[in-house]
Order: sequence, then structure tokens, then C-alpha cells
Amino acid sequence: MSKESKKEIEEKYGHKDLPKVKNFVSYFFFCLMKILAIVYFGLGAVVLAILVFPFIRLFSLGSKKDFGITARAYVSHTFRMFLGSLNITRTSIKKVEDIKAYRNIHSKIIIANHPSLLDFVYIMSLVPNSTCIVRGGLTHTPLRGVIKQAYITNTTEFDDVLVECKKLTDQGCNVIIFPEGTRSPRHGKNNYKKGAARIALYCGCDIQPIFIGGSDKYGLGKHDPLWSYNHVERYIYDFKLLPVITINEYKDLSEPIAAKRLTEKMEETIRGAGEEYAKTWTGKTMNNY
Repeated sequence: MSKESKKEIEEKYGHKDLPKVKNFVSYFFFCLMKILAIVYFGLGAVVLAILVFPFIRLFSLGSKKDFGITARAYVSHTFRMFLGSLNITRTSIKKVEDIKAYRNIHSKIIIANHPSLLDFVYIMSLVPNSTCIVRGGLTHTPLRGVIKQAYITNTTEFDDVLVECKKLTDQGCNVIIFPEGTRSPRHGKNNYKKGAARIALYCGCDIQPIFIGGSDKYGLGKHDPLWSYNHVERYIYDFKLLPVITINEYKDLSEPIAAKRLTEKMEETIRGAGEEYAKTWTGKTMNNY
């Protein structure tokens, strides 16, 4: 890695602005809990892929219920159990105003900011019938079996992604996309990519923005060391369901212009929510939103 690249990473993802660790015993404990949670998550994914999914696929044969719908519902349930264990150990704390509203989201393209590794886990636990466009590199991890059977990777040909998303949303499923394409930096901003807008326009689906607030996610962000955690408080995830972005006003525009304007609207909505959120946050640390 060049010196310039290292400098750029430090500027965008550096954590020198975080308060210094005051309780090293607590910090050590939560670093350990985080690592154990990662191992637990990976083992759970292997069990799902090897033992659970084959049974779901077997019992889906000849059934009107699609394997993907059943598999994603089961994954959502297991994600809720996993996150419940994090809440018990106080490793991660969730704040949601109206859980029922998330359960009632159907046939939407869900977009959100992306401060941490757990973002898609939380959203999928809140919105059961959802799939997610995830990083292709995850197919080279213990998550491979689950990813290949239930989700869409960003290394798939985009035309194939469009067709698959259309098929899923027509069935009432939601598609989760992080428009930045990678985790949000601690400093500065990532440009929003047009993929989410192009998919929404192709599928004819409205867009449901979600803002993820809460404490700084140091330890779960991009380029953070494995042995790291928020220096002074727990991981707090505060979810805000934002107004739906309808695509009707963009349908009569040419595809490139519609995608550009829709992407600008998505960025304006989520960044605007972040600016308002920052005015009310009372915690000790907070991600750059």
C-alpha cells in the first residue's frame, strides 16, 4: 500500500479524535465479546448453510412457498436471536421507535447509511422478507453458504441483478442496498452510487430510506483493527424510518437523468437526517453522518 493510500485511509477512517480509553478492564471485555460474537456469527452461518438450508429446500419442493422466502425469514429470525445475545451482554444496544412499521415494508428498495458491519444484520432482523446486495468477497468467508443461497453479490452481472431484484420485489420482497457501496468513513463522505436508483427504476419500486444513528462504531468500521471497540461507550444503534421516496416523478425522465436525480434525492434525504440527528445526539461519541 502506498504512503498516499495510507494517508487517505487515516484521514477518512482514523480514530484519533475518539476520547481515550478510561476503563481498560471494560474495554478488554467488550473487545473480547465482539470477537466471540464474530466467531459465533460465522459458526451460525455454517450451520445454516450445511444443516438448515437443505431441509428448507427439501420441504419447499412441491410447495407454493418459495425457498428464498422461507430461507430469508429463517435468517431474519436467527439474526434477531444473535442480536438479542449482543443486547444481553450489552455489547450492542438497539433503539427502534416502531418495530411494526418495519415489519410492514413490502416491495421496496431499502437504502441506508453504512457505518458498520452489523447494519445489514440489524435491518434484516427488522424487515423479515428482505434480501441484500452484499460484497462479493463474502463468498470467500464462512458466510459463503448463506450468501450464495439467499442473497445477491455485487460481483453479479448488473443486468442479472436487475432481473433478480425485479423478480423478488414482484413477490413482495424488499432489497437492501447501501448506496455508498462500502462502509461510511469516520471523516468525510463517500459518493453515492447510482445502482440503487437504477434498480428502483427498473423494478418500478419506491425507495424506503433508513437512517442508522447512535454511537461511533469504531471496531466495526472499515479498516478498524479486529481488537478494537468504542473507547468510552457501547455500540448504540438508533434506527430512524424516513419518508418513502416515490419514483413516479422520475419515470418520464431518461434513465441516466432519472438515476442521477434519484440518487441525489437519496443522498439528500439520508445526509439531511444525519445533520438533524447530530443536533439531538446526547451520547459521548458519534459517527460522521
